[in-house]
Amino acid sequence: MDTLTRRKFLIASGVVGAGALAAGATAYTLKDILATAGDRPADAGTLVLVTLYGGNDGLNTVVPYADASYQDARPGIAYDAGEVLRLDDRTGLNPAMKGFHRLFTDGRLAVVRGVGYPKPDRSHFRSMDIWQTADPVRPGTTGWLGRWLDTAGGDPRLAVSFEPALPPLLAGATSAGAAVPTGARRRAPGVTGFGAEAAGEPPLQARAARCFADLDRIDQMITEVRDAQPDDPDADDDGGDPATGTGGRAELGAQLDLVAQCVEAGVATRAFSVSLGGFDTHADEKQLQEILLGKVDKAVTAFADRMAGRPVTVAVYSEFGRRVRANASDGTDHGTASNVFVLGSGVRGGLHGEQPSLTDLDDGDLKHTVDFRDVYAGLLSDVLATDPAEVLGGWTGRLALTGS
Repeated sequence: MDTLTRRKFLIASGVVGAGALAAGATAYTLKDILATAGDRPADAGTLVLVTLYGGNDGLNTVVPYADASYQDARPGIAYDAGEVLRLDDRTGLNPAMKGFHRLFTDGRLAVVRGVGYPKPDRSHFRSMDIWQTADPVRPGTTGWLGRWLDTAGGDPRLAVSFEPALPPLLAGATSAGAAVPTGARRRAPGVTGFGAEAAGEPPLQARAARCFADLDRIDQMITEVRDAQPDDPDADDDGGDPATGTGGRAELGAQLDLVAQCVEAGVATRAFSVSLGGFDTHADEKQLQEILLGKVDKAVTAFADRMAGRPVTVAVYSEFGRRVRANASDGTDHGTASNVFVLGSGVRGGLHGEQPSLTDLDDGDLKHTVDFRDVYAGLLSDVLATDPAEVLGGWTGRLALTGS
């Protein structure tokens, strides 16, 4: 097989993005990551970033159930006081988030309300670029965790994505994180030959080939994890959710299981990126969002329980929330400010940030009360032990969500 054809196949298969190959990003294998086992101090913090692609509806996730304006704006999809999982006398969680509610009660979940940025953009692509580059004015070519990687020495294995291609989030100016794709793929007979290195090919392309070959091993691990679980007739199939905008994979639980294995092995990786898509709920939202949030709840809380007592912090976000008023299809359209969840054993649990007004709106949308860079700054400082100003272009705000 000629190297040009094989390179195109690797890119089309999601093993590594064309732009990432051109920029020097490297597709690593799981074996490469596990080879760093024992290469980190036991007390070094780990950040796991969970991206919900499509624009999750924040108002039906963290529900201001006692606000009459909420009920009036969404008569067909609003939750009432008897349906939500109460956080206080005005706010509750979506009924599908029983695990998150338990973590909140245990003091291990911080709910940050009203998170956004000035002059919000309602395009999936543009808004996700803003969130991943941490630059609302001129999103560039480097992600905020990629820039952190630049300051941390540039070893790609310090920042790992269990997604089909490296997200912009992990692209730095002088280095890039490692892409370790997961998930079962249907293979035609003979395609395993794409995993064999070809003499004389560029080093990055050869590594991409090794990554492709490693997919069989990862798929086998995922299958073994599933087979080891007891049958649950009420469990949702965690596959097949379409992404909207960019990125987004099913198998969130499988991705987080791989993260857990890496953490338990003591690998050098300090930041992991995982994702789930399908949150673009323009029609018949209530049931669909409950299904999706149920998957997030099940996967993330199982991971949090497994990591209990370890210095592991999880942050869950989406590129934007939805408009306050429901549309004519019992769904919601692209909006602005939303919620960020931060959880782990060292998190300062509770409600953080001010709930945006549902009547003082910006063209029908919420006005953000917390800048997302304040959240990033807290994670960089408290979890990754880095000066946020170096990564966030001199940004001085900070929301402390971890520590005492």
